[in-house]
Amino acid sequence: MNVLLIEDEPLAAQALAAVLTRLRPATRILAALGSVEEAVEWLRAQPAPDVLFCDIHLSDGNSFDIFRQVAVQAPVIFTTAYDAYAIQAFQVNSVDYLLKPLQAAEVERALQKYENLHPATLPAAVENVQRLVQATPRSRFLVKAGSALKAVPVDDVAYFLAEEGVVFLVTHPGKRFIITDTLDQLEGQLEARSFFRINRQFILSIGAVQEIRPYFKGRLVLQVAPPVAGEALVVSAGRAPAFKHWLDH
Repeated sequence: MNVLLIEDEPLAAQALAAVLTRLRPATRILAALGSVEEAVEWLRAQPAPDVLFCDIHLSDGNSFDIFRQVAVQAPVIFTTAYDAYAIQAFQVNSVDYLLKPLQAAEVERALQKYENLHPATLPAAVENVQRLVQATPRSRFLVKAGSALKAVPVDDVAYFLAEEGVVFLVTHPGKRFIITDTLDQLEGQLEARSFFRINRQFILSIGAVQEIRPYFKGRLVLQVAPPVAGEALVVSAGRAPAFKHWLDH
C-alpha cells in the first residue's frame, strides 16, 4: 500500500508513519509533506498514491486548498486536532476523519474502511472529497509577494476583480495580488453571507461596501474601500434586489 502523508508537524508525521508500518508492514510511505505548496507540486508530478492521510491545517493554509488546485485520484483520510468540521459528512462519504492525537485503533478502523472499498466505488469516494471541498468556504489564499509566498486570510479580502483576463485579490489596505482562480470558480469557494458578485468583473466582500446610491434604470452605484479607479462600480438592475437582500441579512 503506497501512502502519502500531508502533515505539517514532523513528529506527528513520524508517529503516523510508525503506526501505519506497524499495522500494515507492507506500507510504503511515499513522502511526508508539510504545506499546501509542497503537496500540490508533488501531486502534479507523481502518480496517485493508494491512499492519502491529510491534516487539515497546514503551515501555509487549509488542506482543502490542495484539492482546489489539483485533482487527487485517491481516497483521503483526514486528520486534525480540531473537531469543528462535519465529521459525519466525511464518514458517510466513505472518507474517514480522525481526531488527534491519533490512536492506533482509530487508524486501524480507517485502514479497514479503506480496504473494504470495492474498486468500483473508489471513483465515487474521490468525487465525494471534491464535493466536500467545494462545499467548504475558502479560509485563505496563497499568493505571490515578490519572490516569496504569502497566505492572505479571507477576512482580509476587500474584493476580487477581473481585468483583461487577470484576476486580482485586493485587500482592505489596498494591496493587489494576482490569483489563478477565475471569478466563476471563486463564487463557489466563498461564503455567500460575506461575498457577493455584483457583475462580471467584481466579487465584493460585505466589509468593502461604503455607500450605495440609486443609478439609472434601477441600477445601483457603489462606493467601496479601497476605491476602484476608473469607471463607476455598478450593480445591474437585475442583481440589485438580491444585492440589497444580501446587505440586509
